[in-house]
Amino acid sequence: MMKKILSNPANQKKLALALAVLVLAAGGALLYRNITNTPEPAKVIPLVRTFTAGAAAADDGSVYPGEVRGRYESQLAFQVAGKINARLVNVGDRVTAGQVLLTLDPKDVNQNVEAASAQLASAAANHKLAADNAARYNSLYAQGAISEAMRDQYNTQLEAASAALRQAQAQANISSHQLGYTQLVSDADGVVAAVNAEIGQVVAAGTPIATVVRSGQREIQINVPEDARVQLGQPAQISFWALPNVTAAGTVREIAPMADPVARTYKVCIAVPDLPADARLGMTAKVTLLSGADSSQLLVIPANALYQVGEQPQVWVVRDKRAQLTDVQIAGYEGNMVRIAGGLTPGDVIITAGLSKLNPNQEVRVEEGGEP
Repeated sequence: MMKKILSNPANQKKLALALAVLVLAAGGALLYRNITNTPEPAKVIPLVRTFTAGAAAADDGSVYPGEVRGRYESQLAFQVAGKINARLVNVGDRVTAGQVLLTLDPKDVNQNVEAASAQLASAAANHKLAADNAARYNSLYAQGAISEAMRDQYNTQLEAASAALRQAQAQANISSHQLGYTQLVSDADGVVAAVNAEIGQVVAAGTPIATVVRSGQREIQINVPEDARVQLGQPAQISFWALPNVTAAGTVREIAPMADPVARTYKVCIAVPDLPADARLGMTAKVTLLSGADSSQLLVIPANALYQVGEQPQVWVVRDKRAQLTDVQIAGYEGNMVRIAGGLTPGDVIITAGLSKLNPNQEVRVEEGGEP
């Protein structure tokens, strides 16, 4: 019976078609099973290095050595050249305003004074003669005894004599002042900080000879490098090498606009309103420049953790194993560290490497011991 059915050509075509359908169905089922059972590729979670905000202290990049100085110091110099013949003070002496510190030999100046006095006397005599002549000829002109031209001639001589008298008087005043300039006097109450000349030394006019530190407010002077970030009004904490248990608070009062040509540092003056009485002039001080914000509220993170595309600085923070961008407020820099005044809380985990490859809310793995 089966042979009879298979011998029929029509039945053979139907059987071949049925077998083809069965093969295709079986292959499709196998393909579907393979597709549905293929495992998805493993997700790649980046490994990041981190830093815990507030976990490390800032480095010593904002600590500078300083010196106790007077806020006002006078560099005194003679206004005339000469040879020093007397030194009346020593370094450390207290002086008052107007007190004589050093004197020059006044011999040459005295000669100038005498010459100026003689010229003044001569000019005065010539002026008296010209005045008498002018008065006489003016009287004669009034009586019609002389011409107007002759009267004008003697009046002109009087004017010339008056000018010569004024010139002689001015020269006499200058010579008198120069005699006073042979004495170097203190311009204020204070203490002598330096004397740069000795008896017998010839000095030029304008050469600093003595330094007087005025009585009153003192300050701390430091020198900072070119890359230091210092601002006027910035608070500072001061300690003293010779006074271990004494500290003081101050603020930046003055920043030199030009660097020292040799050391390439800028002079910075720290005003200290309540400087301890034991902090004497010249003492060594240690100055720590602080941020304008309360330093106890600042956090410290590495500078390479900052991520900034526009004007707002940001950092990547790991929260719930995901990277989140957070805005921060920068309070200042200290070496390779940054002080953060806002945007972070103590204990925040900050990403410090691979920042450019991160996406918001991306899952990350924290490297064990990855903090720098």
